[in-house]
Amino acid sequence: MKRKEMITLNDIKQAKINLENIAELTPCTKAPILSKTFNSEIYLKKENLQLTGSFKLRGAFNRVAKLSQEKKDKGVVAASAGNHAQGLAFAAQYFGCEATIFMPEATPLTKVSGVKSYGANVVLTGENFDEAYEAAMKFTQENNKEFIHPFADDDVIAGQGTIALELLEEFPDLKQIIVPIGGGGLIAGIAIAAKSINPDIKIIGVVASGAIGMKESYKAQMPIDSASVRTIADGIAVRDVNPKLLNIIIDYVDHIVDVNDNEIANAILFLLEKHKLVVEGAGAVATAAIMHEKVEIEDSKVCAIVSGGNIDVTMLSQIIEKGLVKSNRKMNLIVTLMDKPGSLMRLTEIFTECSTNIVQIDYDRDSIKLEFGEAHVTIALETKGEEHQKIIREKLKQNGYRFKQI
Repeated sequence: MKRKEMITLNDIKQAKINLENIAELTPCTKAPILSKTFNSEIYLKKENLQLTGSFKLRGAFNRVAKLSQEKKDKGVVAASAGNHAQGLAFAAQYFGCEATIFMPEATPLTKVSGVKSYGANVVLTGENFDEAYEAAMKFTQENNKEFIHPFADDDVIAGQGTIALELLEEFPDLKQIIVPIGGGGLIAGIAIAAKSINPDIKIIGVVASGAIGMKESYKAQMPIDSASVRTIADGIAVRDVNPKLLNIIIDYVDHIVDVNDNEIANAILFLLEKHKLVVEGAGAVATAAIMHEKVEIEDSKVCAIVSGGNIDVTMLSQIIEKGLVKSNRKMNLIVTLMDKPGSLMRLTEIFTECSTNIVQIDYDRDSIKLEFGEAHVTIALETKGEEHQKIIREKLKQNGYRFKQI
């Protein structure tokens, strides 16, 4: 039996009215490769294309819109890993009130810059969201301002739930919605709205393996905080489980799964390459859950929420690099050769014979690991798949080279 919640379908419909002409009606398009692979109709709801780059604008704007003028005049405060901060900064600027945002010290520069671009004050503090939250609460109390929680707030949850209204208006026969979980505000809003419209729809949550508190709490039916969190999905790296959100999730969510960082990285690269979408780690977890068969979707109509696209460019480049190596489109080798004139030229001739392009090379003759008269060449090659790499390895062996693939 479901507990009586403060948030109703009418609240979410009212939030939709508040967001008119502000929030984008983001596209929800079919994912042809995933659909074919899993014999289903799989759609992607592209909240990474939302104003400010994530769904968080919805909840933050709805919350500020409902504040009294007196509270707006005092200013608003938030703690955020980045996306709620940008949503709130936009809303504060729109309504002409001061915003102070506390963010973890390791927050990607793109998110910090995004917040500042909307005129908000940024305070970088703490190792994770929870430590930034503690600092923000102290500041709020000392300065008599209004704190806008990124997920444990009825108006914020209602704003996030507007995504489900858009989805079911466009696809009333949707069978499953797969949703990222950090603090739980997004999935709570979506689940309340979707289940109120269609009680038979399944809501599946996805956490990062490095921030697994909500999954363990859901299984235990009680809050279990994580000792620490570590994941490339910084937007859902929440350590402590909020009891209120957990209760909603227990009542409305059908299942929770987790995906690891490699699976998330694969999904980021897949969405970039196949869908031309720039997606952050948190935004890719629902797609990762489908790709890596964490959810049952055979012969079903499914939507994965792509929740945000504010990824740090440095992180994106690392993911692309690892993805190229994993998909056998890049090959990294350490080759040992004789340190004498012509040795390097002969090695490069072998790569030419194999029709592979050298993209990076480093020559080391000073390593203590080397025998006298030897050199190490660390080399990165563009390759055309596993069969091509096999040919390169065979050619090196035939010519007597010692090498290690890294």
